[in-house]
Amino acid sequence: MNNDKLLQNRLGHTFKNTALLQQALTHRSHSVLHNERLEFLGDSVLNCVVASLLFQRYGTIDEGDLSRLRANLVKQQSLYEIAQRLDLAQVLRLGEGELKSGGFRRPSILADTLEALFGAIFLDAGFNAARDVICAMYTPILDSVDPATLGKDAKTLLQEYLQSKKIALPLYTVAATHGAAHSQEFEVECAIPKLDIHVFGTGGSRRAGEQAAAKQALEAALELLSKTPNAKRKAKPRTTQLKLAGIATVQTDDVTSVKPMNLSPTGSDNTTHTKTA
Repeated sequence: MNNDKLLQNRLGHTFKNTALLQQALTHRSHSVLHNERLEFLGDSVLNCVVASLLFQRYGTIDEGDLSRLRANLVKQQSLYEIAQRLDLAQVLRLGEGELKSGGFRRPSILADTLEALFGAIFLDAGFNAARDVICAMYTPILDSVDPATLGKDAKTLLQEYLQSKKIALPLYTVAATHGAAHSQEFEVECAIPKLDIHVFGTGGSRRAGEQAAAKQALEAALELLSKTPNAKRKAKPRTTQLKLAGIATVQTDDVTSVKPMNLSPTGSDNTTHTKTA
């Protein structure tokens, strides 16, 4: 079985017009007939289907939170992770230059190609067919995520957690900057005085450094408060955050189990370290 047939099996859709499939897989570096118009169409179809899924599933969530959830589910990183599961890199049609530069691994190209496929399915078999393919991809994801936290950054999650415990909000201070002006790295301290927590995070901007520090502070607060006498001893675990690749951060209501969370808004792997006060 060739790669195109394998892809169609994974999508759950067999193309009547295989030319549409080939166009959806074709990057502009390969030929004049490329996938950018299909991507435009697929983006609209995807947003419509995901909005409908969220509207039906979460009847008590307001439009602001529905918009947050949709934005997180259709962003480039989310589409890239779905594209990886479909193994789209094996069927991309790229120009020689993109092949040499590793374009088949580039998140933007894979995400755009996935949207183009949605557009191609819409043209090939109509909206219902495209909806069925998208629903099949997103329903397992929606079954696993916590809508209260999906898409929220580390600073927001830390703030909400401290407020739920009636603890004053954290204080952020730039402790140091490193490097030349055009490539500075910011070292930011996040302090929660009531819990005697002082941690540090670094990033390419002040905001990125604050997010990295907030992630460390949240993990420290969860661990610390889980050891207090007032913490509940038994609770059912719930998923509070999910990478669409299937990597979840699971924490119990008594926060006895903590795993590292990739909550940086830039998606970068910021180096952090903790200082014990």
